[in-house]
Amino acid sequence: MNEAERNPDADPAKAARHAARMTRKKALIDAAIAAASDERGLLLVITGNGKGKSTSAFGMVARALGHDMKVGVVQFIKSRTDTGEEAFLGKQPGVEWHVTGDGFTWDTQNREQDIATAERGWAIAARMLADPSYQLVVLDELTYLLSYGYLDSDLVLDALAHRPAMQHVVVTGRAATDALIELADTVSVIADEKHAFRAGVKAQPGIDL
Repeated sequence: MNEAERNPDADPAKAARHAARMTRKKALIDAAIAAASDERGLLLVITGNGKGKSTSAFGMVARALGHDMKVGVVQFIKSRTDTGEEAFLGKQPGVEWHVTGDGFTWDTQNREQDIATAERGWAIAARMLADPSYQLVVLDELTYLLSYGYLDSDLVLDALAHRPAMQHVVVTGRAATDALIELADTVSVIADEKHAFRAGVKAQPGIDL
């Protein structure tokens, strides 16, 4: 057996084809990077039924802090204040963290209360969205307040559209509205293929909390 048979990757013709493909790919990527010359604040929406939407947003909080950026976080719907992300990130210099919810709607069972709570939380968010000193603002679970009609969609979208030019915003939650998706610069949809909860596993510290 020769070397090419023992190790197909050692085949000179195959190696040459691979090198040619990578050369073409590098040229395309380099051209795309060179063309992306704009610099401005981005609106990112992380939606879908899968796990990891808030986790992704809080990863961006950590990244922003690594660049000494000022960060604001407003958590809608959620009411618990004992999560790992708040315990760590909420205590970091440069972070202002607010948990504004009363719990899930099936817990409160009171639409008027939910609307009032949403409006109090939005007042904090609106303040941040009007302040250029906040370089990253995370609006966790905001999508529910729009899809349930707890907040005026036009008011929210206008605040997002007219925020400071270099301010980044991350919105999370299921069922993002078409209008929010249209306004966003980047949209990620996280799918739900499998979840331990459906196998009877309760929420785990460090993973879910």
